[in-house]
Amino acid sequence: MINFDGIYTPAVTPYAADGSIDFARFDEVLESLIAGGVHGIIIGGSTGEYYAQTVEERLALAERARQVTANRLPLVIGTGAIRTEDAVAFAKHAREIKADAILVTSPPYALPTELENAHHALTVDKAAQLPIMLYNYPGRMGISMGETYFTEVSKSKNVVAIKESSGDLNSLHLLAIKFPNIALSCGWDDLALEFFAWGARSWVCAGSNFIPQEHVALYQACVVEKDFNKGRKIMAAMMPLMNYLDGGKFVQAIKHGVDLTGLSTGPARAPLLGLTEEEQTELKAVIAGVKQNVAAAIAG
Repeated sequence: MINFDGIYTPAVTPYAADGSIDFARFDEVLESLIAGGVHGIIIGGSTGEYYAQTVEERLALAERARQVTANRLPLVIGTGAIRTEDAVAFAKHAREIKADAILVTSPPYALPTELENAHHALTVDKAAQLPIMLYNYPGRMGISMGETYFTEVSKSKNVVAIKESSGDLNSLHLLAIKFPNIALSCGWDDLALEFFAWGARSWVCAGSNFIPQEHVALYQACVVEKDFNKGRKIMAAMMPLMNYLDGGKFVQAIKHGVDLTGLSTGPARAPLLGLTEEEQTELKAVIAGVKQNVAAAIAG
């Protein structure tokens, strides 16, 4: 059974000049993550731009990721969709390709009640019978998972973790205190240190697409070594990047960060627009500073 410990990277999706998925470069992205020491890979997350892809593209990406990762580390497949039926289809496909787990979101736009949302999750669960990481992201889904929801979904043994991306410390406290059966994973980068302090053992972080070692270092300090003095120094060194990513062009910034490593990912799909030259220059400087300062924090 997957334990979701460590750094889980929601992989970016590279596109070719004609806008199609560049699978050769996708392979390179996955190999770079494995070489960078991340502990798991997520396909079909927000950072991977699942919302801008066809069903066929999403299925193809999942299959390719399974082939490339080849059981070298856990593979989690996103099932996010407006229709429950579509989420079920993605979940069944994840089982067919022998994914290690699935990511289950709230369906956007419909604004279901907590009980309705729980029914959605349990319907997806029944179809897949795989370990589930929930994904609470009210900023994109329009609703938040709450106590009633967690009580209902906890009836399934497959619900084992949650990527908590509300940015609300009250949600973190609720989960840590009342639902210890659901392992916490940081989904709000600014609060990674706080999540680890409250017992989280993993971090789903888009920035690990281009600086995986630095993200792993924070996990290592806080979770493995339980050295929060060191952890605070590493987190402080990483905060300029967290602040930059809050600037409103999250996916574009992540993709450009990957480009700066020498891997070409192409632009984000419409309606998103790329970074300006000024923004690119700023991001490059931020990343260089983070790498230097994290190294210093690790060295003590």
